[in-house]
Amino acid sequence: MSQEVHIFVADRHAETVARRDARSHVMGQLARGQMPTFEEMAASRGLVIGQRENSIFSDAWVPLAFIFIIAGIIASRNVALFALGGVLLLIVLVSTWWKTNALVGVDYERALDRNRVFPGEPIQLALTITNHKPLPLSWLQFDDRLPVPPLEEGKLAAVMGETTGYYLLQNSFAISGHGQIQRRFTLLLPQRGYYQVGPVRHRSGDIFTMFTVEREYDYLETIIIYPRIYPLEDLGLPAKEPFGDLRVQRSLFTDPIKTQGVRDYQPHDRFRDVHWKASARRGHLQTKVYDPSTGMTIAIFLNVATFERHWMGFDPEVLERAISVAGSVANYGVQHKWGVGLYVNGSMPRSDQPIRVLPGRDPDQLSHVLEALAATTEFATGSIERLMRRESPRLPWAATLVLVTAHVTEEMALALLRLKDAGRRVCLISLAETMPAHMPRVLTYHISANAPAFRMGDPRQAITEAALGRIPVPAGAELDLDLAPENGRGQ
Repeated sequence: MSQEVHIFVADRHAETVARRDARSHVMGQLARGQMPTFEEMAASRGLVIGQRENSIFSDAWVPLAFIFIIAGIIASRNVALFALGGVLLLIVLVSTWWKTNALVGVDYERALDRNRVFPGEPIQLALTITNHKPLPLSWLQFDDRLPVPPLEEGKLAAVMGETTGYYLLQNSFAISGHGQIQRRFTLLLPQRGYYQVGPVRHRSGDIFTMFTVEREYDYLETIIIYPRIYPLEDLGLPAKEPFGDLRVQRSLFTDPIKTQGVRDYQPHDRFRDVHWKASARRGHLQTKVYDPSTGMTIAIFLNVATFERHWMGFDPEVLERAISVAGSVANYGVQHKWGVGLYVNGSMPRSDQPIRVLPGRDPDQLSHVLEALAATTEFATGSIERLMRRESPRLPWAATLVLVTAHVTEEMALALLRLKDAGRRVCLISLAETMPAHMPRVLTYHISANAPAFRMGDPRQAITEAALGRIPVPAGAELDLDLAPENGRGQ
């Protein structure tokens, strides 16, 4: 085992050294005003995953061509033999040169109109293939890996995707010298999650189809499908103050944007809170009085375990409902300009750590929360009550802790009661089949599978548009298969 690890590390080190040397060589060429070749640029970027060449050409063809030519000369200049050898030699030379230059100067651009959407919303995929050289290509094929087949490809493509786990979008065409081809497709992803587009494989060859050259590029993009979000009233929660009276006697957090009024200055007031215009009018110092609710912070704790014991498996429908409820609560908090945080005892793909999005009022906070929920898997890294005990001391004292869970255990109830006895604001949102047991002084809601939101099937368009309005949409990316510039990878 140690020898295999040593070989693996040595190979990785060799690849790194080779890439560094290739990059230095390319930079030296550019400094001298020379244009690097495609192979040199691809080697410097490590962009090529693999390269393969296929051929029906035999090494005996060239000697055979010379034999025919010599035989034609010996046989009193036999035109037929001489022509056969010449044509065979010409085909080999032309095919080899054509194959070598087939993929030079070919650009492949994949552009998504957006890569962050809600389930069921269409994504427009635009492909642009450009041949920058004068040499035409009799055939050129691109295979782009997609998570779902485009709507234009029909039901057969969907069956192929279900069999392999992914779909290859194949585009084959002939392209003229300095020509360009554009094609558009529509993607529709119905389920929450992280999806990858790419890598892309392209192949071409000579006009006689004797040689085929194929390259695969690490040209990747990510599509994020957010969980469905609903108005709280469709979930059966109060539309106004669903987490209790938010006003406190004295705010621990002040926000200079929202004030209630002014009062006389007191010795313990901060100097920066003095209202100078009101002080000038009244003749003595006046202090701003802030709205205590402006310091509201809500920390959402999501339990991904849908059964009492994680080894009992999970219910995917219940998990999706719990994730949607957590996203809906976060959306409500952002709409009211609260500080919103998310803590999940699940993990992201290829990770074993719980998910944490620290509370904040950043304009992109909702997108951060929804992206974390989109990547949440059913793998539980630990109990939710342990996560609450560990994270609650780091939260603002006036924060409201909201637990979203598909079932309520005695350990969860005990943890909530202890937090309440310690003076914390807590709220329980249960998605269990039955109402949870009554817990004194703990605000509790029960959302059944028959809630109006879950019966609607699709979230209200207004809620979706409002959420999308707060989420930035990055632009598409371009892959230059010839020179592979810095923006060649998917963003």
